[in-house]
Amino acid sequence: MPLKLLALFLFALLLPHPAAAQAGPASLPPVPAAPAVGARAHILMDLNSGAVLSENAADERMDPASITKLMTAYAVFSELRKGRMTLDEEVTVSERAWRTGGSRMFIEVGTRVRVEDLLRGMIIQSGNDASVALAEHTAGTEKAFADLMNEYARRLGMENTNFRNATGLPAENHYSSARDIGLLASAIIREFPEYYPLYSEREFTYNEITQRNRNKMLWRDPSVDGMKTGMTDAAGYCLVSSAEREGMRLISVLLGTNSAKARADATQSLLNWGFRFYESHRLYAAGEPVTTARLWKGEIDTMELGLLQDLWVTLPRGHYDQLQASTEMPSPLLAPVQTDRAVGRLKVSIQDRMLADRELFPLVSSGEAGIVRRMLHAVQLWFE
Repeated sequence: MPLKLLALFLFALLLPHPAAAQAGPASLPPVPAAPAVGARAHILMDLNSGAVLSENAADERMDPASITKLMTAYAVFSELRKGRMTLDEEVTVSERAWRTGGSRMFIEVGTRVRVEDLLRGMIIQSGNDASVALAEHTAGTEKAFADLMNEYARRLGMENTNFRNATGLPAENHYSSARDIGLLASAIIREFPEYYPLYSEREFTYNEITQRNRNKMLWRDPSVDGMKTGMTDAAGYCLVSSAEREGMRLISVLLGTNSAKARADATQSLLNWGFRFYESHRLYAAGEPVTTARLWKGEIDTMELGLLQDLWVTLPRGHYDQLQASTEMPSPLLAPVQTDRAVGRLKVSIQDRMLADRELFPLVSSGEAGIVRRMLHAVQLWFE
């Protein structure tokens, strides 16, 4: 049987007046070009929809410097979530961790430091010593921890990333990309909301030494609440920022700018442009009925279909009323059906531009009907 369109609909509140429909769809005005940024690579993306609003060399492999510590934190957060570690757990500082150069938390060899303090020392003060201490405590050695980091990178779809250490200090074959870092930052925000506030803390005092967060965007823009800076001679000045305005969250990644001021200025320009010209909306929640399909040979006559994850879309500001949605079913829906098997697709577009294409799943399972009902439906299907 050829593909069959089950339903074509507009959102109920967005149906145009018939007269307007006869006149044809209004064209979308062009969005002004994103501001030029003096970075070797960058990406600006919407957290919820995953839409990329601006990018340049986003898949090029580059030295991520201390941006690496985002993955160090992700791995530690994962251990905490699994119950293999606690925030109050004490870590004995090794001589290797104590001797690690670069930015420091100033922990002392042989002392015992709480995991929570080490996390703050790594995230707020960018302490390389804290990073190595956490890595060794988690996996035994920093090398073994780097293997764990790479496994998490693979699971997150970071295709242009390889870690050799937990700090971001220069090392052969240690690299990432702007897009991969955006994926990692998004994962931290989504998966670990209980720990994400650490990235907004402006200073941390340990061993009677107070250090300020190097992310100047925390003082410059009240909508920014994270995430991480990085700098080495090879990498240049790098910055990952996350900001939320009116329910829309954008993530900006800049790699390889020439100064701390340049990375902050470029980040501010990108964020302002993205929030000014785009908006995002949640169209459907996970598990919410999107459409209803006829169920054949089943215990019930109709089946509600929905999504496994919330559906967000990002579009030019002021054009929400031009969204169109349709559902497609490749074949008649036959029992038995399970909630983990896709049976159709939902497509959302604005004019000819596809914004989302997602699989639809039954919201409940249904077994087969009795033999008489199945035979009746078999006959009815001949006439469909």
